[in-house]
Amino acid sequence: MPLVLNKLNLTHYIFIGLIFGALAGWQIGTPILPYAEFFAEVFLRLLRMAIMPLIITSIISGVVSVGDAVGLGRLGIKTFSYYIASSFFAIITGLILVNIFRPGTGAEIGLEETPEKVVAAEQSISDLLLHIIPENPFQAMASGDVLPVIFFSILFGYFITRLSDRSKLQLSTFFQAAFETMMKMTRFVVWSAPLGVFGIMARIVAKSGFGAFKSLGVYFAVVLLGLFIHACINLPLMLRLVARIKPLRHYKGMPAALLTAFSTCSSIVTLPLTMHAVTGNSKVSRKVASFTLPIGATVNMDGTALYECVATIFIAQVYGIDLSFGAQMIVVITALLASIGAASVPMSGLVMMSIILKAVGLPLEGVAIILAVDRILDMFRTTVNVLSDSVGAVIVARLEGEELNV
Repeated sequence: MPLVLNKLNLTHYIFIGLIFGALAGWQIGTPILPYAEFFAEVFLRLLRMAIMPLIITSIISGVVSVGDAVGLGRLGIKTFSYYIASSFFAIITGLILVNIFRPGTGAEIGLEETPEKVVAAEQSISDLLLHIIPENPFQAMASGDVLPVIFFSILFGYFITRLSDRSKLQLSTFFQAAFETMMKMTRFVVWSAPLGVFGIMARIVAKSGFGAFKSLGVYFAVVLLGLFIHACINLPLMLRLVARIKPLRHYKGMPAALLTAFSTCSSIVTLPLTMHAVTGNSKVSRKVASFTLPIGATVNMDGTALYECVATIFIAQVYGIDLSFGAQMIVVITALLASIGAASVPMSGLVMMSIILKAVGLPLEGVAIILAVDRILDMFRTTVNVLSDSVGAVIVARLEGEELNV
């Protein structure tokens, strides 16, 4: 038995927590609620504790490291223009699908928190744009106001890159060390997820039974459909219209990288194979590939951004909240920004979903609803992330005037 336990990873323990939580809620019923609520609250408090420090350190350290490489160069502008455009198209695809199919509407899930209103739903677009700029960054951090903190962190990181070498090195080292510390703390926090999932699942099943999870199948299908549309329609259109090349020729060189991404759920681990595919098959120069792909593996997360958008609106639908256009734009913007910081964070879907729910004003316990299918979806969205990185390298190379084998 100890040998078996040693072979289990976090995903296995989360599934164990989910199954045992559901069984406990079914067999024991309401007497399990005091214990379930305790485990759930411990997990949610740890999650809230990590959100703000993680946002600040990850974004500042990321901007500083990217700023050194990018500067104001032509290559950097083209690369980041593609990343923003492709992620935006992915998010809009998810937004359209989740509003058409509405997978969370009518789901009878007995969640503990039932918010009467969501602050984001009452904001206009102009209010949102003004709200992003914090009057007092420290007050925004203390109150857990995510978007102003993201905006401030990006600006702060950028201006670190404009300092003298000595000051820049000192602050860069500090924030990189702080980010590595938060990474370790986040690993500790996410290892509490099995207990938290146990508590939340036991609470839901004890109150609502198993019928509460029927809508998960529709949600799962909507995310997969969105990822398929982005991979097979959006990205090929960008290759055809922007780079004026045949998408199929580029895609033929990608199976090894995509299968590795699917099995490992890691853009970074897949990077050598992605690099080999775009330089060997598509004949992108090493100059462009070595610049665009490592940065893309860190900040270009199309599949993750699409998933976060669909999941957030699905959770709002489960709570019976009809998000306004302005509130959904907050989801779009936050998903775009959060996807940039998602790559190197362990269980990034869980952590980044928490950030977006916090920004929109939805309870964090909604994360537990989607954890049952998160691991499978992670495999598909990582595959789309890697495919988008490769497409970006080809498009930037073509915009740089390179002759490609596509």
